Amino acid sequence: MKLTLCATAAIAGLLFANSLMAQEKTEETEKKKKSHSIKISNNGITFETNDGDSTVTIKTKDGKTEKKDEEKAGKFKTSFAMFDIGVNLLNDNTNYADPSVVNYLNVPANRRNESLFDLRPSKSINVNITPIGVKFVAVKTKNQRLYLSTGLGLQIYNFRFEEDLSYKKNPNGIILDTINFSKNKLAVSYLNVPLMLTGKTRMHKNTWLVYGAGVTAGYRLTTVNKQVSDERGKIKTRGNFDLADFNTCLTAEFGVEGVLRFFASYQLTSMYDNGIDQRPICVGLRFGGN
Repeated sequence: MKLTLCATAAIAGLLFANSLMAQEKTEETEKKKKSHSIKISNNGITFETNDGDSTVTIKTKDGKTEKKDEEKAGKFKTSFAMFDIGVNLLNDNTNYADPSVVNYLNVPANRRNESLFDLRPSKSINVNITPIGVKFVAVKTKNQRLYLSTGLGLQIYNFRFEEDLSYKKNPNGIILDTINFSKNKLAVSYLNVPLMLTGKTRMHKNTWLVYGAGVTAGYRLTTVNKQVSDERGKIKTRGNFDLADFNTCLTAEFGVEGVLRFFASYQLTSMYDNGIDQRPICVGLRFGGN
């Protein structure tokens, strides 16, 4: 009798233990549907997040970061901190015989031509800053991406003049000054909204060719004529100087993601509201914003 009771108890114990193990396995399976893990190996540190439907993996090795499966077609993606730096040129289509131009330029007649606005290209710097942007993932395949993006940023032109020009207000105009300036520039900033169509084509594994084009629309925020001379020291003259309040630009980019990217822009509208017809051209390097 005792032997029968012991055998029965042993079988019941085994069945109970087996039931507990099965329950633990079921709970473990449920947990795996959404889990986080960290792996450390010779290949670097791998962070994995698995939500049961898709996996995001970030690998860190030699200071490099790689993301996988983070985008889906038809979804929006946020980008941060795009920064451009380049040089400015001026496309001058001004008719210098126009009466409004003659009235605006208080300079000798033989100096009223496009050479009056000659720039020092290496010091005529363009800076564009887009702190945050939004991308719509229109197409996503193994080797191709297509995005429609927009954002909000700043577009800053710095025009460093060869001639000793001074911008005047009340009334607005430009004169050839008698002072020899060591620094003389016009700085113009715009609140900027871009609309870009950007493509990415896989070249090799995680190497992508990036290319795109679009338009930007801007509202002028500030206009300052900054000058430095021995006679007057540092001077900043602020005003609108008959510059247009709005601008529209064509823009493009080309390069290899994470390696080297170029940008270029051409202003479709004149900088001025009077007869001066000057349109900035900018070329340079682009960083971030991926």
